[in-house]
Amino acid sequence: MAAKTHRTAAHPAVLPARALNRATLDRQLLLRRSPMSAKDAVTHLVGLQAQNTKPPYFQLYARLADFDPEELSALMESREAVRTVSLRSTLHTHTADDALTLVPLVRAPRDRELKGFRRGLAGVDLDRLAAVTEVFVEERPRPLGELREELLTHWPDADPLALSVAARCLLPLVQVTPRGLWGRSGQVALTTVEHWLGRSAAPAPTPSLDATVLRYLGAFGPASVMDFQAWAGLTRTKEVFERLRPGLLTFRDERGVELFDLPDAPRPDPETPAPPRFLPEFDNVLLGHADRTRVIPEVNKGRNGKGNQTYGSVLVDGFLDALWRVDREGGTAILTVQALRKPTRAQRTEITEEAARMLTVMTGAADHDVRFGTFLDFGD
Repeated sequence: MAAKTHRTAAHPAVLPARALNRATLDRQLLLRRSPMSAKDAVTHLVGLQAQNTKPPYFQLYARLADFDPEELSALMESREAVRTVSLRSTLHTHTADDALTLVPLVRAPRDRELKGFRRGLAGVDLDRLAAVTEVFVEERPRPLGELREELLTHWPDADPLALSVAARCLLPLVQVTPRGLWGRSGQVALTTVEHWLGRSAAPAPTPSLDATVLRYLGAFGPASVMDFQAWAGLTRTKEVFERLRPGLLTFRDERGVELFDLPDAPRPDPETPAPPRFLPEFDNVLLGHADRTRVIPEVNKGRNGKGNQTYGSVLVDGFLDALWRVDREGGTAILTVQALRKPTRAQRTEITEEAARMLTVMTGAADHDVRFGTFLDFGD
């Protein structure tokens, strides 16, 4: 059932947090697991947050019916998906097509990051640095330490960290397999996207920012200009939304912020049931908006981690209301759920059942145990 909204041209409908929550969860494939393939899901979600190697797999497990981690691993082995720096200058898993065309479109955050290292790059010709890096990593994929050492032979007085950051920011590089494969490991080794994929972005038309906004709304909407900018790491995109306005619907959130949306996108009834979902420490839905209250209640803001440590998040009734982590005791995988608000008896049962299913598929442990307890002290 669609959310009940009433509006006029002068007074757009107001979408409360719960309505925004259900709309976003539906598009994020978190209201019900989708039968789509892993490749189609990575495309629909416009990439998966991938600072660590395991989160992309857990993101897909939470969203897809009968997900097998080897499906994503096979995409990476066949080079149909890659890990590369893109949105917000952070690592994401993208399809090969998006790695070639979307990543150059969101280069601005990498340019800003590079400026932060300019003192360590005094006297460095950045065009030459890019050229040297390209030749070196296309000879064969290079570990970061080797790349840094090579660049220091050309610019011995430069800051080593700044040189490696500059290489990553100037060139579209991928972390090659076996890094990122399910159940396997490997050190970070880099080469260029085009060399790894064996094809250039030139034959395919580069997507416009307009098309990227529409894809974003399809996976994260309804959303504001600031939401899109926070997700992409871009600025000054209001004119794009104004250009698209005639073909979009507009709403307001409870704070009066204007939201844009695709006319035919799902906006479920706010009372639509939302089953528990275990999300990894980094997940698209937790990072895709400037105003994250549609998923993270104000009272739980910043509570999915402490310091530099981030934990898994549990959505309860659609909102972040618990944390989780897995420990091993021999052959047993022990999942501890730390509730941020006391769950009802029914919610506790649903959380336990979902946790058990996830452990069965995602850990390979002979035995597993689900516990409710405390592993993070917030000091309050």
